[in-house]
Amino acid sequence: MAQLLVWGSFLLIGFALVLLVEGLIYALAPNLMRRLLHQLGDMSESTLRFGGVIAGGAGIGLLFLVKLV
Repeated sequence: MAQLLVWGSFLLIGFALVLLVEGLIYALAPNLMRRLLHQLGDMSESTLRFGGVIAGGAGIGLLFLVKLV
């Protein structure tokens, strides 16, 4: 049960950090985000999916790296 709470807290911390970074980007550079979102609409679905798989794999790798240290 304690292990589940540890992983849950990691997930909450990770989610909070994502919200923090995204919020700062929108607050500091809203025009940049608008351009990036427009470019995302022009990308193919397979390119977006590949980027998502790479980002997810990097996130999982970082979680395991942090857990090992």
